[in-house]
Amino acid sequence: MTMDNNSNNNNSNKPNNKVNLPKFNLNWMYMIIALMLLGLWWGSDSKGAGSKAVTYSEFQDYVKKGYISKVLGYEDKSIEAYLKPTAVGAVFGADSTKVGRNPIITSRTPSTDKLEEFLQAEKEAGNFDGTSDYPPKSDLFPAILIQILPLVLLVALWIFFMRRMSGGGSGGPGGVFNVGKSKAQLFEKGGSIKITFKDVAGLAEAKQEVEEIVEFLKEPQKYTDLGGKIPKGALLVGPPGTGKTLLAKAVAGEANVPFFSLAGSDFVEMFVGVGASRVRDLFKQAKEKAPCIVFIDEIDAVGRARGKNPAMGGNDERENTLNQLLTEMDGFGSNSGVIILAATNRVDVLDKALLRAGRFDRQIHVDLPDLNERKEVFGVHLRPIKIDDTVDVDLLARQTPGFSGADIANVCNEAALIAARHGKKFVGKQDFLDAVDRIIGGLEKKTKITTEAERRSIALHEAGHASISWLLEYANPLIKVTIVPRGRALGAAWYLPEERQITTKEQMLDEMCATLGGRAAEDLFIGRISTGAMNDLERVTKQAYGMIAYLGMSDKLPNLCYYNNEEYSFNRPYSEKTAELIDEEVKKMINEQYERAKKILSEHKEGHNELTQLLIDKEVIFAEDVERIFGKRPWASRSEEIMAAKESQDAAKAERQLAEKLKKEEQEIKEEEAENTAEEKAVTGTKVTAEGTKVTVERNTATKTETNEEK
Repeated sequence: MTMDNNSNNNNSNKPNNKVNLPKFNLNWMYMIIALMLLGLWWGSDSKGAGSKAVTYSEFQDYVKKGYISKVLGYEDKSIEAYLKPTAVGAVFGADSTKVGRNPIITSRTPSTDKLEEFLQAEKEAGNFDGTSDYPPKSDLFPAILIQILPLVLLVALWIFFMRRMSGGGSGGPGGVFNVGKSKAQLFEKGGSIKITFKDVAGLAEAKQEVEEIVEFLKEPQKYTDLGGKIPKGALLVGPPGTGKTLLAKAVAGEANVPFFSLAGSDFVEMFVGVGASRVRDLFKQAKEKAPCIVFIDEIDAVGRARGKNPAMGGNDERENTLNQLLTEMDGFGSNSGVIILAATNRVDVLDKALLRAGRFDRQIHVDLPDLNERKEVFGVHLRPIKIDDTVDVDLLARQTPGFSGADIANVCNEAALIAARHGKKFVGKQDFLDAVDRIIGGLEKKTKITTEAERRSIALHEAGHASISWLLEYANPLIKVTIVPRGRALGAAWYLPEERQITTKEQMLDEMCATLGGRAAEDLFIGRISTGAMNDLERVTKQAYGMIAYLGMSDKLPNLCYYNNEEYSFNRPYSEKTAELIDEEVKKMINEQYERAKKILSEHKEGHNELTQLLIDKEVIFAEDVERIFGKRPWASRSEEIMAAKESQDAAKAERQLAEKLKKEEQEIKEEEAENTAEEKAVTGTKVTAEGTKVTVERNTATKTETNEEK
């Protein structure tokens, strides 16, 4: 600490010998170049070395000798005479090698009349065979203009192209000398960003973390008094479309501090060293505006892990940029008052040095919204849309599992477009359901031609899925089934997938069995299989391999996980023998569930056939139709349980609030009654005491005491 103070004192005592030079501007360079070119132009006279001034008698002598080819006589008595090529050496002598293509001699005549008489006499004598003319003397300004204009146009054209190539010249953000400048957008207080935390639905925990960062900057004293330090940075991590950039925009809208926003790719340029220069410039600007927030979107573009072997194609430029970023975030230099926010959906590829505490102190996970959060997100996106009473937000939230905030925004927009297409004044429930179907399945292709046999095969397949999913406890609850082609699918079944936090083996096997229900129905009731089950088989195979190789859900390979975290590894973490064993176990598991599906369908043959016929007739059937055939499911779905639990919690909360309100009102009534009783019993007697010069009058009431002082 002492050393710091001493150094500061020494610095302050030193005389300021620094010369304040004017700042360099690119326009100066343009000016100097223009002046140099102008000097060269004027220095090389248009007549150049091919011009020579002579007396009138010498001029006459040259005419008599036949050296002259053309004579120009002006009003101011000046003469310009053009020499013949053969006479150049005789007139200029040793300087004849330096003359131009049209050498001339200049002189003055007593008058143009005498000049004309002389030339006429020489013509008759045969000494002069050229031409003569007497033009008016041209003005000086047009002559200068004609000479300078090409030069000016040339310089202007050069400046124009230089500006175009450099992206705006010296003043622009991407000029030749500004290529190393940061491209960050600065948002000051009261700027164009109007997004606040009210516009961010769900993400309660992430929002709380980010709000705390804003509080740090608003009231740093509150935290530093306890000895705490303001965090250096926070990394927003999560899948695409979950609202990472939206959170950052909300921070910019809420914080009363400058907010720098840029993308990770803004550091990358074709020139070497530019990325590091831009990082330096960014932090220089940020420190000048401190306290402030710097937001770097898609930081994985510049923060990717550095290669261990540079010979394998490592990008030195990107690594230099990352090194500079690491130094600026937490190097020897202090970064006080600058908080870094960054967003990425690929945290696994980021450099470990970037993720350590002191650079990014916090990792804020922005996950996909769950059921209740989706309700909130729908509430935000439904605000600007004109909806009617049929829209059920609970159903929409249940029907969109795995949807991100961006997907939900897309659903709302698509529903509005569908309603407008049909000429409706309001957006209804069916429009939203159509929008979800459109996003999940693709466009309906009603024009696709199918034969009766193909339709029956598709109906059997889809009815197989629907039947087994209805009859198994842990299979996903059905919403609707269709045999109308949509996207690349010939038919489709819509379910409400259970968003389980933890999944058991039995639940996964039930899902597998329901997925194989289509192929099983074809095999059982038609006696032949088709290509329609390709997607089902792919999903089932992947699921089986995951269960056995990663989750240890196999009898022969229990409690083993062969997960390989290395992205570009060519080696499997198990032997060939184990690979064969995995393949056998996968085959065994899938075949067991396939036989189970066939058994269930055989037991409920009548219901399945009825469902198939209904599907052929109607093309689209809903859960109510399946319930009418097979009866009500004895098991409640997980989402229904969650909804019921939340409703009961809300009801209990409302009941508690009502009870507290009633209790409060009752207490207020009791207090009022007590006050009224006290007032009735109050005696209005008066007691006077004299003490020195002070007289106190006390009225014996419950409400008032008066004090009078004698002056």
